Amino acid sequence: MANSIDQQFIEYIVKSLVSKPDEVKIERRIDEKGVLLELTVDAEDLGRVIGKRGATAQSLRTLLRALGTKNDARYNLKIVDTGRPAGYSSDDSSSSRTTASDDTDEPTNGDDDIVTSDDEDDTENHSSAIDRTRKELAELDDLDV
Repeated sequence: MANSIDQQFIEYIVKSLVSKPDEVKIERRIDEKGVLLELTVDAEDLGRVIGKRGATAQSLRTLLRALGTKNDARYNLKIVDTGRPAGYSSDDSSSSRTTASDDTDEPTNGDDDIVTSDDEDDTENHSSAIDRTRKELAELDDLDV
């Protein structure tokens, strides 16, 4: 079955963004809400597809909305979280998935960048970045676009 224009459109854009374009997969389903496109990328590329504060994912959804206007269709984009990147290791994966009890989105240092100190382990910083990306992904999936 040939890919539809909406699949080809999103696939082209996402493959241009990621470092592993061969891992990009888009599954298309039609339901009562319209067309659902489920995007799966390599775990290492998840952050690139979501973007800072979800800007890239929101842009993809905006482009789909424009395409939907032209085609009289309603599109939804779901970005699938495939888990930890290959080669990532953690002593206790269940505890590393939990975030701090502070649920604010404001970084403690006023920047979006991760600040490392001499006593912090890079693995912990990587884990918190992954957790933050997963949280942003969950929030974006709740948006009705």
